Amino acid sequence: MKDKNYRLSAELCALKAEDADKLIAAGDGDAALLYIYLLRRGQAPDAQLRRELGWEPGRLAAAVGRLAAAGLLTGSDAPPAAPVEVLPEYTAQELVRRSGEDPAFRSILAEAESLLGRTLSGADTRALFGVYDYLGLPVDVIMELLHHCAEECRLKYGPGRVPTMKQIEKEAYVWANREILTFEQAEEYIRARAKLRDATDSLRRAFGIHDRPLSPTERKYIEGWLEQGFTQEALELAYDKTVTNTGQLKWNYMNKIIQSWHEKGLHSPEEIAQGDTPKRQAPARAGEQGRGGELERMKKIYDKVRRG
Repeated sequence: MKDKNYRLSAELCALKAEDADKLIAAGDGDAALLYIYLLRRGQAPDAQLRRELGWEPGRLAAAVGRLAAAGLLTGSDAPPAAPVEVLPEYTAQELVRRSGEDPAFRSILAEAESLLGRTLSGADTRALFGVYDYLGLPVDVIMELLHHCAEECRLKYGPGRVPTMKQIEKEAYVWANREILTFEQAEEYIRARAKLRDATDSLRRAFGIHDRPLSPTERKYIEGWLEQGFTQEALELAYDKTVTNTGQLKWNYMNKIIQSWHEKGLHSPEEIAQGDTPKRQAPARAGEQGRGGELERMKKIYDKVRRG
């Protein structure tokens, strides 16, 4: 039987002979596939690699390790760096082509336009496609992301207000960096955010702020304290201590109190009561007590003599 010859199709990616030899010597199909993917794409975040290659995290880590051992990942034994907040430049032609070929992205696009109440511009479509293609978030997660952003905007600014694509894109990076890659993880994150929002609003009122919303800096303080594990009652105690000592709400002053408790592992009123009591002064030595008493006796005598 005559041997068959196999040839690759057109549009080849350049591969150095030395690197090809290393891949052959490694004898690992996953490593070779990962190498070809990175050769074609340049770089990609973990989430995108796992989605497009259909790999679990452990499988990706093993392929990365084999490439690193072969000296084919320069300067790192990890996959390409986490995405920076700049999306690739997708051309209009590429967007049209990919949108036509990918029914999943078409469904995302339709959902976004429905929620935002308008047809997306070219720039907005490019940003949304980047969330799907570059960040690699799954379709059901992106759908949850869109609804979450819409709800957050409504709660913050009132009915009828919708988020900008820039706000959606920014939140998408948060989700990607937190590795929110399943519908269940997205729901859990949204529940945690709702709980945090309710606690923050309750503390706003406890801190005497009734006529305005919190500033971004004030909200960052409170959310940071809650994420450190402080109870609402502990933060109200810090507020009371701040106002008692300074006569007003001073965020920097209160933060110093709270961070001192955090360093001691004190996050509830009970823990603070037990662990933040002031140190008792050592009792005066006998000689010092005697000298103090003698001075007081002499002062009384001097006053008596002066009065005649």
